[in-house]
Amino acid sequence: MNPTRLFVLGALARHGPMYGHQIRRDARIDRTELWSEVKPGSLYAALHRLQAEGLIEPVRTEQQGNLPARTVYAITGEGRRELRALRAEALREIAVRPDPVDLALAVCADLDEDTLRGFFASRREALASRAAFFAREREQAWPDQTPADDLIMDHVIARIETEVRWHDAVLDRIGKLAAGSEAADGGTAPDGTAAGGVADGAGPGGAAPGGAGPGGAAPGGAGSGGAAPGGAGPGGAGPGGAAPGGAADDAGPGADSGARPGGAR
Repeated sequence: MNPTRLFVLGALARHGPMYGHQIRRDARIDRTELWSEVKPGSLYAALHRLQAEGLIEPVRTEQQGNLPARTVYAITGEGRRELRALRAEALREIAVRPDPVDLALAVCADLDEDTLRGFFASRREALASRAAFFAREREQAWPDQTPADDLIMDHVIARIETEVRWHDAVLDRIGKLAAGSEAADGGTAPDGTAAGGVADGAGPGGAAPGGAGPGGAAPGGAGSGGAAPGGAGPGGAGPGGAAPGGAADDAGPGADSGARPGGAR
């Protein structure tokens, strides 16, 4: 789905004939690039493509003073059919795109805890600032504000707040990430066992002093091939094992001051 085509066709369908500068100005004032993928700078090229495809047509030329003449465009019948198709496609599409921060997190095992915490603390601060900005904008009333405007703002805020909560979870678990990295690099596990090795003080053959008797069974433990009391059988997990971690949610849209939703007014 092409969001720029949807924006231009929607603006002409709602507001009637307009020239390119009007559409671009309204997109810039509304800061559509902050809550959609519409870029004001791409609108002129979109107008020419839509005209070539017969989706819009020039209806007249206007000129004010010494300014260059401006072509006024109107949507055609074929353009209205294209608008309905694009709108339906956008309403059906679920856009949950991968966030590059997830990939960066997966390959940051060589970063120390303080450095990693600094990155995510800065990200969390920036996201919280954006959420606060949109919350302030949400409370403002505009002369032409619509229920759709309110819902768009609610959507943006909800996505940013979800990102903030995920960053809080990352910051809470960074210590575990660092500990896991040390173990993977050959560090010492909490029980004193070197990664991939045996506990300190092990006797010949890997058995701790006073450990396994003949047949491999610890005194008072299981017989040959068995498990020690309270332990795990072959292939089982010992007590205190860690469950694998879950997956993170995706990111929300960016924002800056001065944004408000809505198409061309």
